[in-house]
Amino acid sequence: MSITSMPPVERAPSAALLFARRNPTLVAGGAILALMTLAAIAAPLFAGDPVTINPARRLRPPSAEHWLGTDQLGRDVFARVVWGARVSLQVGLLVAIVSVAFGTVIGLVAGYFRTADALITRFMDGIMAIPAILLAIAFVALAGASVWIVIIAIVMPEIPRVVRLVRSVVLSVREAPYVDAARAGGTRLHVIMTRHILPSTIAPLIVQATYICAAAIIVESALSFLGAGVPPETPTWGSMIAQSRSFLSRAPWTVFAPGFALALVVLSVNLLGDGLRDWLDPRSGRRG
Repeated sequence: MSITSMPPVERAPSAALLFARRNPTLVAGGAILALMTLAAIAAPLFAGDPVTINPARRLRPPSAEHWLGTDQLGRDVFARVVWGARVSLQVGLLVAIVSVAFGTVIGLVAGYFRTADALITRFMDGIMAIPAILLAIAFVALAGASVWIVIIAIVMPEIPRVVRLVRSVVLSVREAPYVDAARAGGTRLHVIMTRHILPSTIAPLIVQATYICAAAIIVESALSFLGAGVPPETPTWGSMIAQSRSFLSRAPWTVFAPGFALALVVLSVNLLGDGLRDWLDPRSGRRG
């Protein structure tokens, strides 16, 4: 066979392409979330002023000058949507971090010490019995409206969910042979907790953190929609929808733009969580 008649050699797909094929939801969710995060971080560079009022240009449709039109006060909708992403992503990320941090510590104690388990579990069940949105509204009404108050208000109902998750993992691990061997060898308690038990909780906690982030973004938007969230002068997706709902038939872009952004970021976070769950699950066979 001549050299010219030899069949072409097929190149093996790259590692990145192979990973994307095996984990499409993880890649899609991560890519969308990364783009929205970069846009939120770079908002001061390209998004313009989201609070300047100009009655002369109120309710203008989308154009080259205003990509998503203007609202009832003449403010640029695109700028407000991008700046609103900063608030939503900040709240979602911080709520996830704080909830996982506190919930992990409490869950480790509840799962490892039988004497503290009943008391902690009953207390957490009592918090979970109250709807998250009602608990957040009550706390904001008592403490006042600010971004940090909203974060604390959303963290409180999320901690019990993390506690129950970590507790269930600890209950299944604390009687494992390697943990018994560590105790028999005189290993200190904090070493057993951090080196032998805590690593078993990391994978489910990462997945749970993504779901907490998505839930926090929704709750923050609901609070802003009801007027119980961050101060009114701060652009948020929930407050944009609330302020523009009276103009839905006349200027639908004022409602659809923040609504679509909210749906997109929640979808991306949920896709990321689903992808991480499948990738971290050894039974799925996607990590090979």
